[in-house]
Amino acid sequence: MLQKISGISKLIKERINKLNSSVDRYYEGVIISIIDGIIKIIGLSKVLINELIEFPNNIGYALIFDLDKYIVNAISLTSCLNLNVGMKVRSTGKKLSVPVGKKLLGRIINSLGKPIDGKGNIEFKEFYPIEYKSPSIIYRRSINRPLCTGYKAIDSMIPIGLGQRELIIGDRKTGKTSLVIDIIINQRNLNVKCIYVSIGQKLSSVFNIVKKLEYYDAMKYTTIVVASSSDEAIMQYISPYSGCSIAEFFRNYGEDVLIIYDDLTKHAVSYRQISLLLHRSPGREAYPGDVFYLHSRLLERSAYVNYKFIKKYNDNYHPKNISGSLTALPIVETYEGDISSFIPTNIISITDGQIFLETNLFNSGIKPAINPGISVSRVGSAAQTGIMKYLCSSLRTSLSQYYELLSFSQFSFDIDDFTNKQLIKGKKIVEILKQKQYKPLSLFRQVLIFFSLKFDYLEDISINKIITFEHELYLYVKKYHINFKKKVNLYKPLNKKLIYKFKKIISSFKKKNNLNIEDNFDK
Repeated sequence: MLQKISGISKLIKERINKLNSSVDRYYEGVIISIIDGIIKIIGLSKVLINELIEFPNNIGYALIFDLDKYIVNAISLTSCLNLNVGMKVRSTGKKLSVPVGKKLLGRIINSLGKPIDGKGNIEFKEFYPIEYKSPSIIYRRSINRPLCTGYKAIDSMIPIGLGQRELIIGDRKTGKTSLVIDIIINQRNLNVKCIYVSIGQKLSSVFNIVKKLEYYDAMKYTTIVVASSSDEAIMQYISPYSGCSIAEFFRNYGEDVLIIYDDLTKHAVSYRQISLLLHRSPGREAYPGDVFYLHSRLLERSAYVNYKFIKKYNDNYHPKNISGSLTALPIVETYEGDISSFIPTNIISITDGQIFLETNLFNSGIKPAINPGISVSRVGSAAQTGIMKYLCSSLRTSLSQYYELLSFSQFSFDIDDFTNKQLIKGKKIVEILKQKQYKPLSLFRQVLIFFSLKFDYLEDISINKIITFEHELYLYVKKYHINFKKKVNLYKPLNKKLIYKFKKIISSFKKKNNLNIEDNFDK
């Protein structure tokens, strides 16, 4: 009898194991309050920060933002018009993710990855969470490769490396956005993917940016993430994290990526708005106490990673000796040049340097209006090419001496010849560093003019003729020395043979154009 019972129980167990039944396990809660997009829910005892919760009847989702002892605060990602007090919600067990992939290049999307450019939907195979931990020290490489911006003032004095975080800071209408758009345009033939995150801007401004990128054929390697000024605060809050996840997809496959956050001041304002609605304690300038962590966890995700990191996150992708980089250019807006306010000081302490755009320089016609005294790159010459390092090592010092002499010369009528020469040379440096918008320059063209400066080929060139000299010299090299232009390796240091060749080309150009001075072969 016992054997018969044990046989039946065994048979029942086998049948149960064969049953293909699955039970969905989730936690339910009830909405008790809806105020300004903030939803208070009771009953969700086991949920996580940044977890998605689902409304019934496919109404949409909300994002868990605050955990209390009995109540959970969430922010709706859809309209609150269809939500009611007493409505049941359920947990999903999933964190907010954004679609990633190469199909996003050339597209304009919102903070959730939905296309808003009218070009149709995109089919995605992969999703990345918007919050992702930054690479640890053992997976990072030292920054030693340059990000060529196309701007003489930056590539010569404030070099940016691939994997660096360089802050662009300045007052309103000083050319911050124009600067980063030109940097995107300059990546056209450099195999760098670009992600532009627009936070809190007018849609008309974004439309103009897209038009310019399309005109210069830069949209084919660029993705634009838009959270406009008319969008909810939560969409502006998550937009830089979404953009960073999209950028990390390309980095994790061994590519170089540039991401621009325009701008983090508006991002902090959106977070402050959410925090005040959640009744969090305000601190300095009414920002919550964790606003530093808000940006540090975002910018720390930028890195130059090694082969071990790529192999760890892509088991089926094993290229040899390859690395990926994610370079961040966050933008911060100041008021009347005050960089000591809360958000600017926070982000300056997080980043690896800053490019300061000054209103007075901009109004005086010096564009880009970069102040070389405050601007700095903590990576320095490690991210510069060999030739640029040789030619521009003393450029910042010469410029600083010029500004110092200029301030003293205003109080003196009798200036000696040496001081006068220093002032003229400084004016020529300022003129060289001027650059028109949407005209980023190749590295070779920059090398030509800086070589002419260092070896005194500009001594007999008047200040108002320097830009013409630079342009005509480049055209001359393209026409008569195109093979030299193609063969020269700009990433290696200058040697005697290369110096002689550059001098010979510039001297022949000056003789051809009746710009006769002594040949500087002995200098």
